[in-house]
Amino acid sequence: QVQLVESGGGLVQPGGSLRLSCAASGIIFSIYTMGWYRQAPGKQRELVAVVTSGVSTNYADSLKGRFTISRDNAKHTVYLQMNSLKPEDTAVYYCYFRQWQRDYWGQGTQVTVSS
Repeated sequence: QVQLVESGGGLVQPGGSLRLSCAASGIIFSIYTMGWYRQAPGKQRELVAVVTSGVSTNYADSLKGRFTISRDNAKHTVYLQMNSLKPEDTAVYYCYFRQWQRDYWGQGTQVTVSS
């Protein structure tokens, strides 16, 4: 019903930046939430940030100030600007989409922060 296509992951050095993108397609209603979660090796999946149709945002406390989430409603696309990256940011980042009572997940894109 909804497909999510992610891009922007890769390898960066500590202190560097990356921008992730996720475009949704399919049956899209007028009100939906999009965002990002991540899962590091040996850890549970955790919230990174989400943004609603009303552009209200919610960040993980530890990431607020370094990461910025935004969305383009015309393109049904969400972005995650990641600055001042740290090795502990290394994880698989998953795009998240929710409308009404249904959740959708992207394939996941690897972000590796290493010197």
